[in-house]
Amino acid sequence: MAEQIYHPTTPEEHARRKELAPRIHDAFTAFSKAVFADAALDERTKQLIAVAVAHTTQCPYCIDGHTKLALRKGAKPEEVMEAIWVAAEMRAGGAYAHSTLAMAAIAHERK
Repeated sequence: MAEQIYHPTTPEEHARRKELAPRIHDAFTAFSKAVFADAALDERTKQLIAVAVAHTTQCPYCIDGHTKLALRKGAKPEEVMEAIWVAAEMRAGGAYAHSTLAMAAIAHERK
């Protein structure tokens, strides 16, 4: 496939987004820094959580960025993969849990 589905993020795009909404951009940047700062959880752990969440939200930019950050903060590739498996289980578990809606619809239609 010659054309990518997702456009690469460039410094120019980053600057343009900031230019269009600088106050909100700065607030989001500050929020992100606060979220990933060491606190009750260290940044390595938070980045592993972010890898898992990125896989459930299916954001390719987040998957790439947070995987790299997790590794830079000391996560092992095996830990990254386990975080991804946690995400897979949670997503599958959500589908299973929500099957009660389908079961109720089936029961309703059989009446």
